[in-house]
Amino acid sequence: METLVRTSGLCRHYHRGHHEVRALDGIDLHVERGEMLAVVGASGSGKSTLLNLLAGLDTPTSGVIEIAGTSLTAMSRRDIAEFRARRIGMIFQSFNLLPHLSACRNVELALYFSDYNKRDRSHRAASMLERLGLGDRLQHVPGELSGGEQQRVAIARALVKEPEILCADEPTGNLDHDNTEQIGKILAECNRSGVTVIMATHDLSLASGYCHRSVRLRYGTLVGNDSPAGTEERS
Repeated sequence: METLVRTSGLCRHYHRGHHEVRALDGIDLHVERGEMLAVVGASGSGKSTLLNLLAGLDTPTSGVIEIAGTSLTAMSRRDIAEFRARRIGMIFQSFNLLPHLSACRNVELALYFSDYNKRDRSHRAASMLERLGLGDRLQHVPGELSGGEQQRVAIARALVKEPEILCADEPTGNLDHDNTEQIGKILAECNRSGVTVIMATHDLSLASGYCHRSVRLRYGTLVGNDSPAGTEERS
């Protein structure tokens, strides 16, 4: 298989007062193209930091990040932003939807740096929302949507640009069991369509139920590389 994402000696340290916080400390990781990988660990283990680095939203203190042989750590911030806009989708635990915009307009935002005109952006956004079961919520603002619906809008925003890699940071952290199952199935379907999915989660049942493999973080270090047994699709 082809290695799509590789990190070597990846570190992210920062200072909090007089103390140095080692959020990530020497991560060596590889993700194969077409894989659905879970990054598991307790709160504060470094999961979100790792995903933010892989998505180009943060800059490492040291180490290397390569995506399809291209070094993110050698790029300028402008080049990283363009790379992310074309190839990486990001789903945030807190949804990060703009409260004054409709669901459709929130999804359209992901296409503003594309070559699509306004009409095409609107059509693609609406089609993606309909695909995720939100065809009757296109013009609703986030405050008029349930938590599960808001997360589906956030997923639609990440997927509408047809990314090569989807980074999902605790995508079910604020959801109940039924919505968690629904989001797990949506992400698995995305993966089957060819998208490489890297999901940070503390939910071990979500990781074992939908992901091909999991890695464990503890206090910023990689402590395990597991192959969950329950990788079969749930009905």
